[in-house]
Amino acid sequence: MLAPDSDPSVLRVATYNIHKGVQGLGPARRLEIHNLALAVETLDADIVCLQEVRRLNHREAGYFTRWPELPQADFLAPEGYEAVYVTNAFTRHGEHGNALLSRWPVSGHRHEDMSDHRFEQRGLLHVEVLVTGQPVHVIVVHFGLIPASRRRQAEQVRRYIQREIPAGAPVVVAGDFNDWGSRVQRVLAQDALHGFEGPRTYTYPSRLPVVQLDHIYARGLRPIGLMAPRGRVWHRMSDHLPLIAEFRM
Repeated sequence: MLAPDSDPSVLRVATYNIHKGVQGLGPARRLEIHNLALAVETLDADIVCLQEVRRLNHREAGYFTRWPELPQADFLAPEGYEAVYVTNAFTRHGEHGNALLSRWPVSGHRHEDMSDHRFEQRGLLHVEVLVTGQPVHVIVVHFGLIPASRRRQAEQVRRYIQREIPAGAPVVVAGDFNDWGSRVQRVLAQDALHGFEGPRTYTYPSRLPVVQLDHIYARGLRPIGLMAPRGRVWHRMSDHLPLIAEFRM
């Protein structure tokens, strides 16, 4: 695992699809949100980008006796972190969306709908974080299941950055892209957003990862390292592994 670095010029970013804090189906499903809270803390990331985060779900709250009273983003935030959550999807029993947990102060956030069709509710969460006083713009995404949708959503991210973020400002785009090819990479690279990957950064499926669906792209930050933790404890908590990147400011 990447060693935590006390150097303030090093920014440690993680992205994690937490599968709504529940694993399994039907009566065999189990609540993993308490284990996920411990896992998020062990990542020791300055910024944690989360997908499939529940704000509330009446059915699961009635089924599990240890369902947290707090919304999941607040429950998962380690002590001293600020949590930002925005809903992407409204369902029969509740709602879920993207979240960001930050060790550094948050100066503001915005949300933009990214739904490409009526069967998938998607959104973009943009959070401005002050890292040693310098604004860093972090965008948390969860792209669609259809390849054409993902390309259109990547183009939407490009337009959003051009419209809402000052030229030259450091930008991180992180999340579950549902993409294992180079289509999204090629689109984002047009705006100098670069990511990297390799056999040790596969994130899906967590039990036996063979592809990297989760990515961390950056502009204006120098990459130092990237890794995805492995092991039984991780594949029990979600169908995705977390991805951790370190950057030099």
